[in-house]
This record gives sequence, C-alpha cells and structure tokens, in this order.
Amino acid sequence: MGEKSRVTFQKGRVDKIAAEFFTAHSRSQLKQWILEGHLLVNGKVVKPNYQVQPADELELTPPPIKSINLQPEEIPLDIVYEDQDVLVVNKPQGMVVHPSPGHPDHTLVNALLAHSPLSTINGKFRPGIVHRIDKDTSGLLMVAKNDFAHHSLAQQLREKSNIREYIALVHGVLKEEKGTIDAPLGRSLKDRKKQAVVKDGRAARTHFEVLKRYKNYTLVKCILETGRTHQIRVHMKYIGHPLVGDPLYGPTKTIKGNGQFLHAGKLGFKHPRTGKELIFEVPLPAIFKKTLKFLDRND
Repeated sequence: MGEKSRVTFQKGRVDKIAAEFFTAHSRSQLKQWILEGHLLVNGKVVKPNYQVQPADELELTPPPIKSINLQPEEIPLDIVYEDQDVLVVNKPQGMVVHPSPGHPDHTLVNALLAHSPLSTINGKFRPGIVHRIDKDTSGLLMVAKNDFAHHSLAQQLREKSNIREYIALVHGVLKEEKGTIDAPLGRSLKDRKKQAVVKDGRAARTHFEVLKRYKNYTLVKCILETGRTHQIRVHMKYIGHPLVGDPLYGPTKTIKGNGQFLHAGKLGFKHPRTGKELIFEVPLPAIFKKTLKFLDRND
C-alpha cells in the first residue's frame, strides 16, 4: 500500500517536494527510491530532477524492510554491576546500543543477549534497553533483565527521579558557572537526521556546571532532567558551545577523536526490588583523558 499525497500550488524537483510530504524518510532515501521506481508521479516512474507541477499526484511505495536476525554475540562487556534484576554496563565509544537497519549486528544488545536474559517490554530489537546513549557517547547504561525491573526503571525515568550526569568538552569559554537550558526538542525541519530546538517540540531540560575552562574550550558537567535524542549535543550547540568532535552538530575544525567528547560518567537509580539507592561512577575513556592532558599543556 503506497503513501499518497496530492501536490497543490507547488513546483520543484520531485525529490525535494517528496521530502516535504513523506517526512518519515530522508531526501537521500527518497532519491534512491525514485531511482528504483518506488515513487511514482501520476502513476509513472520519473527521475529525481523531474519538475513537479501543481496537481501532480505522488505515490510512494517503500520497499520491504530487510529483516534483522538478532543473534547473541560474544562481545566483551564492561559490567559495572549485576544482579538478578538489573545490569549496569559501561558502553565504549563507537558501540551502537541496539540493532537498526543501518546497524544490524555487533551492538550492545547482541552482546547482552549472549550474557543474560533480558526484559521483553521494548520489543524484539531492544530487549532490556530502558534508555540509550548515542553510538559515539561512552558511559553508563542501566539494563533490565526482566519485565518487573523494566517497569520500575522506566517509571523512574518518567518521574525524573534517577541520576544521569555527563562530562562534555565543548567549544568556546562559558561565562556562567552553572545554568539550565530549557528548550523543546524535535526533528530538524532542515535536516531530518538532526534534532533541533523547535517551538512545538518535546520538553527538554539540561543543567550544566563548569568544571574547567581552557583558552578555547570548556569542560562541563551536564545533568539530564529529561532524556531526548541528542539532548546535550543540541542544547550545548543552542547556547553557542557545541561539543568538541561532534560530527553532526559541531564545527568541522575541531580536536580529532572518535566522535563527540561526551561521557555518561554517573548513573543512579532505586533498585526495582529492594528500593535501595544505587549510584555508579566510571572514569573518562582513555582518549578523553589524553585530550584533556593535551589541553592542560597547550591551551
């Protein structure tokens, strides 16, 4: 079954116009589907540079999504804590949390499946995953080993009663010692791969505190009150201090690393079964420490 949309009073390239109507897909993805004949104009195959005319009808029939065969994989895990209900893992930079069409395997979930049973609430491809951090963000994640634990941990996230503290290296020198960024986030209207501060977005709040100032950079602690996609990365860019090394939101001229310098260093929550407050901390990864030592000497 195709997705239909009649174009009225609009002209322009079909790949551009299609991106405005079929917003769940990127322009590059739509262009590829046009080339493959999955998007028709008035029932006919066209080229990506076809000029749409008013009253043209676009029909998109996306190809079937290739299934992901989720398999346990013997990948080493840095487990900080584990019992019958929960597991806390220190995720390395560069590891994707759960499978997706672009990352079907070698994820944290694949590794976790080989280690222990996981909750089933979040579906087939995200078992045990209560919250996530980006591929190039390192640090602590809490994982639910059963549905009882998952319900409790998810409720704590909704109630904002847990602790999630990050260390970030950002461009520029912050003037304030501490502050709060309260700005709603949603998908960027200019680039579907990005998040942005948007008027009708979901509420998002990040607290920050300066840890150390350099000549051209600042080391900050960021405390999440909410947990939106790319929240710290977008919020820090919004106040003029994008994360160092961020390939999506940062400047091209930046300190080389393995992506953004962002580390989930502290995590706290109440144990689902006992109610005991558990707090965990892990040190910065080696490349982060090395970069700070470099700045200590040269910036």
